[in-house]
Amino acid sequence: MIVMDENGNELIDIIKIGENEIDNYSPVNHALLVVKIDDDYLFGWNHFRKSWEIFGGCIENGEGAKQCIIREANEELGLDNADVTFIGLMKYKKVTDYFNPNPHIEYGGLYGITLQKSKLNSIRNHRKDRAEIEKLSLYSNIADRENISIIAEKLLEYWQ
Repeated sequence: MIVMDENGNELIDIIKIGENEIDNYSPVNHALLVVKIDDDYLFGWNHFRKSWEIFGGCIENGEGAKQCIIREANEELGLDNADVTFIGLMKYKKVTDYFNPNPHIEYGGLYGITLQKSKLNSIRNHRKDRAEIEKLSLYSNIADRENISIIAEKLLEYWQ
């Protein structure tokens, strides 16, 4: 196990595979994106979970992990056809939640992107999803570290 969050969800492993091997694992139901800005990282405040998180979401019907994260980067960051890099496949042991009434194993694609600080104004002005992701902040500017998703914080280490 790499890290456990306050709800008991465990990030078990980051599996180093080729992106074309994702379909060998099941269920792959989401994708996340670590956004590096110069020597810092960008986080979004999740309105529903009341925590600072990295970006991403659930894979929709007919999508693969990469299509999902490109769509999410457009919605949450206003990035068109984001040039993301596949980092690896996250393996989780999840507790009972809204989507699944039983503890279970699931997988998610982990991607990274590096942007220049000058891109921040464009991101703030062009992002579409403001209901779930209320606001943005650089990691170094988040004063109350208690409100950062511990799993998201750990994932920063995989995109240097």
